[in-house]
Amino acid sequence: MHGTLDIAAAHLPSRAEELGEMLRRRREALDPKRMGLGRIGRIRTPGLRREEVAARADIGITWYTKLEQGRPIRVSPRVLLAVSQALEFNEFETEHLFRLANLPIPPRLEGTRVCEPLTDASQRILDHLSPYPALIQTKRYNIRGYNDAYRKLVGVDLNALPLEDRNCIYLSLVNPAWRASQADPDEMLAHMAALFRASMAEHRDDPSWERQLERYMNASDQFRIVWDRYQLKGIENKVKRFRLADGTILPLLSNNWWSSPSNDDRMIVYTPIDDAGAEMLKSLLKRKKSC
Repeated sequence: MHGTLDIAAAHLPSRAEELGEMLRRRREALDPKRMGLGRIGRIRTPGLRREEVAARADIGITWYTKLEQGRPIRVSPRVLLAVSQALEFNEFETEHLFRLANLPIPPRLEGTRVCEPLTDASQRILDHLSPYPALIQTKRYNIRGYNDAYRKLVGVDLNALPLEDRNCIYLSLVNPAWRASQADPDEMLAHMAALFRASMAEHRDDPSWERQLERYMNASDQFRIVWDRYQLKGIENKVKRFRLADGTILPLLSNNWWSSPSNDDRMIVYTPIDDAGAEMLKSLLKRKKSC
C-alpha cells in the first residue's frame, strides 16, 4: 500500500557496521593539527585520513579500511585496542568497541574501572556527611569511596586493603571483622546477592560481571547456596542493623542516591532512626582509631 512503511525492508546495522560507523565518526571528528599531523595542500575531508589512523595504530591501511566499512572481518583484541588508542577513545567507548566486535573486555580496562580514583568533590561530600557513615559503590559492589564514619562502622581498615578487595559482597564472604559488624550477616548477603543478580541481567554480555560472579563463587560455598535460590530484588531504602565493637546493635536507615548515572555509581548514607542512634554515631567517631 502506498505510504505504508515496509518494515521488512528496514535495515538494522550489524555489529560490524555499527563498529565501522563508530570508527568513521570519531576519525572525522579529530583535529589533525592538535594531534601534530602536518598537512600539505587543501584539506578536502574533515578529521584524520584513514591512512593516518592506520599509521597511528601500526596496522595496514587496507585492513583498517575494511574494518571502518563494516566488513565482517576477524579482529584481534590487540589490534582493536591499538585502533581505539589511535582514535583516542576513552575506556567506556573502548569497551563498547569490544562488545561490538564480540571480544572479551581487556583486563587492563576492567582494572581502570575498579581502580579509578574518586573525584575530590565526591570525597569532600562523603567527609562532610560525618557523623553519618557514607560510601560510594558500583553496581558490582566495588567500594569507590567512603568516609571515616563508615570505616569505623564496619570495623575494617579499608585503606589497607587492595582496591580489588574493597567489595561489600567479597568482604562479607572472607573478612571476619566485616561479618562481625553486621548484626544479620546471612540476611544481608542474601539481599546483596539478589540485587547483584537483578543488575547482572542488564550486563549478560559483560565478561567483567561474569568474572566478579566467579570470584564470589570461589570465595565461599555459602555464596553458591545463596545464589542458587535465584532471588531478585530492587534497591530500596531500608533499615540495616550493625553490631558495634561492644556488642551494641545500631539500626541505621540506608539512603540511596545515584551520584553518577553514566556509570551507575551509588552513594549510600546511613542515618539514625532515633536520637539514641544519633548519639551512638557521635560516640563512634570520638573513639580512638581501632582498625
